[in-house]
Amino acid sequence: MGLFTQIVTLPLAPVRGAVWVVERIQEAAEEEYYDPAPVERELAELEKALLAGDISEQAFDEREDELLDRLDEIRAWRRGER
Repeated sequence: MGLFTQIVTLPLAPVRGAVWVVERIQEAAEEEYYDPAPVERELAELEKALLAGDISEQAFDEREDELLDRLDEIRAWRRGER
């Protein structure tokens, strides 16, 4: 940016700063939402619960399908296939 452009757009600086902050917050939220680690942990805990007899096989199958679908969504997002 040239000096003239910076001077003319100076009143917009707070807006640009706020937009930058919002973009960083969005990036952090997306990284947390699309982190596969919690889903993988829950899959492991689900299997332990099944093996311990804490849940039925039907409940296991239903929740496992949901978690596997979530992992597919995460992997697609990470590949850029939003």
